[in-house]
Amino acid sequence: MDDALKIGIAGLGTVGTGVLHLLSEHGDLLAARSGRRIEVVAVSARDRSRERGMDLSALQWCDDPVELATLPGLDVVVEAIGGADGPALDLARAALGNGRAVVTANKAMIAEHGYDLAQLAGDNGAAMLFEAAVCAGTPILQTLRDGLSGNRFDRIEGILNGTSNYILSAMERSGEDFADTLREAQQLGYAEADPALDVDGGDAAHKLAILAALAFGVRPDFASVEVEGIRAVRAADIMQAERLGYVVRLVAMADLERQGGEPERLLQRVRPCLLPANHPLAAIDGPTNAVLAQGDFSGPILIQGAGAGREATASGVVADLVSLARGQARHPFAVAADALATAERADSGAREARYYLRFVVADRPGVLAELAAAMRDARVSIQSLIQEGESVDPEEAGIMIALVTHKAPARNVRDALMRLQGADSVVQPPLAMPILQN
Repeated sequence: MDDALKIGIAGLGTVGTGVLHLLSEHGDLLAARSGRRIEVVAVSARDRSRERGMDLSALQWCDDPVELATLPGLDVVVEAIGGADGPALDLARAALGNGRAVVTANKAMIAEHGYDLAQLAGDNGAAMLFEAAVCAGTPILQTLRDGLSGNRFDRIEGILNGTSNYILSAMERSGEDFADTLREAQQLGYAEADPALDVDGGDAAHKLAILAALAFGVRPDFASVEVEGIRAVRAADIMQAERLGYVVRLVAMADLERQGGEPERLLQRVRPCLLPANHPLAAIDGPTNAVLAQGDFSGPILIQGAGAGREATASGVVADLVSLARGQARHPFAVAADALATAERADSGAREARYYLRFVVADRPGVLAELAAAMRDARVSIQSLIQEGESVDPEEAGIMIALVTHKAPARNVRDALMRLQGADSVVQPPLAMPILQN
């Protein structure tokens, strides 16, 4: 076999220790598959004394992770520190600037700085791989980059956050509202003590920016992702959706408008949606991630699997190490950084869809007429109306009314809700969820 691929790991938390365990347990198997051994020679972490369940005494220890960027004899730096900026970004820049390969699962860093890092990698002949940044060990990026490389993509959809999907799935089964289900998810370890990045959509938005860049050949543009989380979704909404033949999921969607010679326009959105029961993403249950890619020659391809966790993330990181050991690394986003297009942001207000609209309103005459007037004035046609006979919460005044609209531009729906803002009859902020079709 050739000489070993020598790696250094920065960060010995969940991801870093997972990679160490996998490399130790499957060392011979990986050597046979790679044609050379993958050997950890150095590590860096904040606390040397912490027990990590393995003997690290034979490894070189670097107190400053950036030392790994220039450590003699090292081929690859595995960045497992996390965070969009700070030490993780400093390390990635230093390593790539020194012509050293970087492997990372850091979705925030790639989504927010991926283009600059890809340029740095190209300028210095270095590889940068980040399979585990999207859907952990489920090979989404590899499939898009390699297995579907003969296709053009105009649209991609996914369930990209396992915590939110677990909560929505659990609400379906139990009938409990968001707050109670979140507490249970935290107790079971499916949600963090601070769940904001997951339930407010930021985690899925980072992943979507990476997917869109790879699928469409554009620069990652996290700042342009429109994000709405699931905190406002109630068990009553999920029940009404089920009655109508739908399920509620937090869906990440990106599509690229191609209009002749005009600049391409990219729309990226993360928001709760109603999916028909027969939609490929509707059956994705619990903490699973999934991506539905529409290739022009392959047709729809659904890829699903574990989207988080020590073992799954380590699997994705080590897959990148195997690619490096085999000499198979390519451009980070499938094409050279200078070939990545700058896509204009598409106007989401022009996009048409049917909508599920939920209101909690005062129980008095004339309320329905007021809602209907706002819809009429905003040119939104109502397809059906569902009125609950009692409050959705025993401690609240008001009753729940749900509307399903005919297809309408998103700006018209927003206009209708703005017309009702501040109305005495609407006692809580309304919820709007688009209804996706197959």
